[in-house]
Formats: sequence, C-alpha cells, structure tokens
Amino acid sequence: MNEDREVLKLVGARIRALRKERGYSQESLGEKGGFHFSYIGQIERGEKNVSLVNLAKIAESLDVNLIQLFAYVDEEFEVTETETLINELVVLLRSANPVSIRLIMNITKQILLDNK
Repeated sequence: MNEDREVLKLVGARIRALRKERGYSQESLGEKGGFHFSYIGQIERGEKNVSLVNLAKIAESLDVNLIQLFAYVDEEFEVTETETLINELVVLLRSANPVSIRLIMNITKQILLDNK
C-alpha cells in the first residue's frame, strides 16, 4: 500500500511542477480540464487515485503528452528548456494538416543538417 501511495505522490508532484512551470493556479488548471480546484490539490498531494481518463485531461490541459506525467525522477524533477520548446512545437503540430506537417519536417531536417 505504501508503494501505491508513493506513485500517487510522485505523479502529483509532477503535475504540480508542470502546473507551476506554466504559471497556472490549481483553479485555472481545474477550469481548463473541467475539474474543481480542490480535486487538483488532492491529486497533487497524492490523496486521490486519479483515473487514466482524468490524467489524460490534465495532461492535455498542461499541453504535455500523457507519458510526461510519469517522467518523474523525484519531486524535484525539472523540465528542461529544450523539452518545453519541443512540447510547444508538438502542440502546434497537432493542429496542423498533414501537408503542413510534412513541409515543417522537411524544413526542420534541412536546418538540422545545415547546423552539423
């Protein structure tokens, strides 16, 4: 049972870190995901065993992939600037059409090849 609690605390701490990094309050994150702010607080403190569906909603509200909620090492895990920029790019790409994505991919490849 302690192991279960530890996982809840680590995921909650990760959600808290991502929320603070984005400058969101518990209330604003709750509004984005359709949750009450007290529920967000309970998740962050490891008091709630949150469902996978709700975790997906929270991840979407934080503009991260679901897997990033589990990318913890410990409570002091920090997201690098590079990871943050990549996440922002992924969010933009999700709303683009396949032709635009292909064009962006080709341009990106060329830029990266030129910088080697």
